[in-house]
Amino acid sequence: MEVITKPVGASIDAMAEQVFAESIALLGGLRKLVDYRNLTWLPSLAEAAYVVVLKNEAMKSYAEIARELGITEQTARSIATAKEERVEAYLTGGVEKPKEHIAGGLAKLAYRKLKQEGRLGEEVRLAQREAEVLGIDWAVHVLAKIKGLDFPAEREQLAERLRGLVIKGKRAEEILAELEYPVKTPAELLHKLRERL
Repeated sequence: MEVITKPVGASIDAMAEQVFAESIALLGGLRKLVDYRNLTWLPSLAEAAYVVVLKNEAMKSYAEIARELGITEQTARSIATAKEERVEAYLTGGVEKPKEHIAGGLAKLAYRKLKQEGRLGEEVRLAQREAEVLGIDWAVHVLAKIKGLDFPAEREQLAERLRGLVIKGKRAEEILAELEYPVKTPAELLHKLRERL
């Protein structure tokens, strides 16, 4: 019996980007994240979008997802098993913060909506202009360049992946020289980079 691990006509990256964008839309858009000072959610949402797509579309195990994304198996499991209903109730103000993985529940809500509407797999990208205006387009580029990198990561590994990238007028290599290593996760990398900008 043949096992299909990748959907026909759509890449995992494109679907994860689509789930990421839909998650942001469910929150009320990028402007809402800025208004609530929740830009720190972006790395977690990106990670959760990948976990949900890899689990549901590529049928990967928690161990495979963890290796591919540089996270722990427990993190992958927490994201994939988050109760969407509890997260949705929390986000709409109905209940206090649940023990669920918030980004995981949100990504699962976005994934489910896209599947139900038959839109998953369409090529959808964040509006470049909106991301640039909000000053977060660099984070999307960094995440794309480090995809598949094993974490924790050292300066040399990150410099190789981010070579040539300019973040808010500074070369990535210059910013990386200011960081402490090892960097444990992609989310920590984005946080450390943001602190230096």
